[in-house]
Amino acid sequence: MRICFMATALLLGLSSATANASPTAGQNSGETRMSEYSATRPPIGYVQFCRQNPADCSKQATGPQRLTLSDIRMQELLEINQLVNHAIAPVTDQKLYGVAEMWAYPYDRGDCEDYVLLKRRLLMERGWPASTLLITVVRDVKGDGHAVLTVTTSAGDLVLDNQEADIRFWRDTPYEYLKRQSKGDPSRWVSLRQSDIRPQFTVGGTTNR
Repeated sequence: MRICFMATALLLGLSSATANASPTAGQNSGETRMSEYSATRPPIGYVQFCRQNPADCSKQATGPQRLTLSDIRMQELLEINQLVNHAIAPVTDQKLYGVAEMWAYPYDRGDCEDYVLLKRRLLMERGWPASTLLITVVRDVKGDGHAVLTVTTSAGDLVLDNQEADIRFWRDTPYEYLKRQSKGDPSRWVSLRQSDIRPQFTVGGTTNR
């Protein structure tokens, strides 16, 4: 499969770049675990992705909600985050696919959610449970929609982001957190806002609720 070939090429070509990486998860991060509230609707791009990739969205056997963050596990996060960020060039869905919104595994170019999908897939291939790798929608400092990967660990919720080289606790990022996948079922999403009035926002350049 193309995704397997791509992953092998990435690991061979970029793994050395992560050798000197170090985590920057904050020391004064306050609450390191996000609070989840009511169920909410998934982004339309994710719904379309699941129609084309049902195996990646099906409910799986219940796994741990938090994985122990050992030195080896932290190094895996650093490696995959840097690997994908260096290998994939940012481009909008409109320029790449000719449509406003398209969630897909990237080959060499992609939008923010495509980085997230590939990081999630590669970490799962390393043995990370899907229940700890949650696609998350945020509002960035410009007020635009953005997608990141939240990794739930014993140390707290860490964020892998294509706009940042560092891995940080969610509280140490500048984002407003809106919603993410449920730990128990990747096809379901939960709100990260105590009062979810479902305002309009964009992910990768398209309007969603």
